[in-house]
This record gives sequence, C-alpha cells and structure tokens, in this order.
Amino acid sequence: MSKISVTSLTVGNLSVNCWFLMNEDTKEACVFDPGDEAERIQAFAEKKGVVVRGILLTHGHVDHIGGAERLRELTGAKIYVLREEETMLLDGKTNLSVFINRKVITVEADEFLQDGQEITLGGMTLKVCHTPGHTPGGCSYYCKEAGCVFAGDTLFQTSVGRSDFPGGSMSQLVRSIRETLFLLPDETKVYAGHGEETTIGYEKKYNPFL
Repeated sequence: MSKISVTSLTVGNLSVNCWFLMNEDTKEACVFDPGDEAERIQAFAEKKGVVVRGILLTHGHVDHIGGAERLRELTGAKIYVLREEETMLLDGKTNLSVFINRKVITVEADEFLQDGQEITLGGMTLKVCHTPGHTPGGCSYYCKEAGCVFAGDTLFQTSVGRSDFPGGSMSQLVRSIRETLFLLPDETKVYAGHGEETTIGYEKKYNPFL
C-alpha cells in the first residue's frame, strides 16, 4: 500500500483550497480545484518533489477552475471533470467569470467522468461521486486508501455550499450530502473548497443544515 498524504494551498481572491493528494512512494500528485495562481501551484509541487499527474475539478465555478488551463500547460497533466459540468466550463456567465473576474474564463476538459467511475492516477484510486446542488455537475472525489473525500463546495465544516447560483438547488444539495457523502465512513476526512477540514461523522452530528 502506498503512503499517501494530503496538503493544500489557498489560492485566489476568494480563498479557494487547492488540494494536493500525493503518493509519497512514487512522488506523483493529483491537484484538485486550481482556482488561480497556477505558477505558484506548480512551484509548490516542485518544492514537495512531486509531479502533477491529474487536475481534477469538483465543479465549474471560476474560483475553482481559473488556474486549470495554465496548470495543464505547466505540467502536461490532464483536466478531469464530471460530464454534466461541461456546459458550465464553457459559459462565462454560469461559471461566474464575467461577474467575478470581469472577463470570460473557460476551460476545456481532457476527460469527462461519470458518477461511480473509478480512476487511478499516480498509483492512487479515486471514486467519482456526483453530488449536485451547488452546481448541476458538481462532484466529490473519494480516496478510500487515504480515508478522505474532496467535496468542493458541497459540504463545509458545519455548513453547506450555496444554492442560489445558476443551476443550484438546496434540496438537491442536501440530498447529495445525505444520500452520497454521509454513506462514507464516519472517520472520512472532508477536504472542502473553502475553510477548514472536517469529518463525515462530525458533520452528521453538528451540521445545522443537515
């Protein structure tokens, strides 16, 4: 079994957590939600001594995708996202870039994923979980070996993602958490798009939205 570690950088004006899932044995990494500052993300990877093998997006909002294209150029890694999020990646209004960045920012994915699919990158296996509600194609990535899930803006420490953006639905968001994320083991660490990490068990007990 590989030794796997997790760390993060906070990037961009909206303080997005850009997560690194790193295989310490092979010195390879997956990067989740490179929302900005691609050069800084790559420099961080080099400092850690890892090669980026995959760029995984939890959803298509610009604060999570803004550095993806540039990071792909720097690393040669492919960009992965759930198929249902393709439209948002290519639309400057629904991905909010025209409002937040005052310009259109789009991303073309290399590979589209499906709910329930398992992918292996850098010797690490991730299960793709469709968790809509914040966006229609929002997803979370569960790494059983590392005992963690990268939840994007679906679930936060004692909070949940916003549902008032285009394509959002609070009822769908709550259902995604209850029927998908809450089925994971209680000790599973939750690495969210913003804020502090938490666990599934803690959120079951203390999250007032659920």
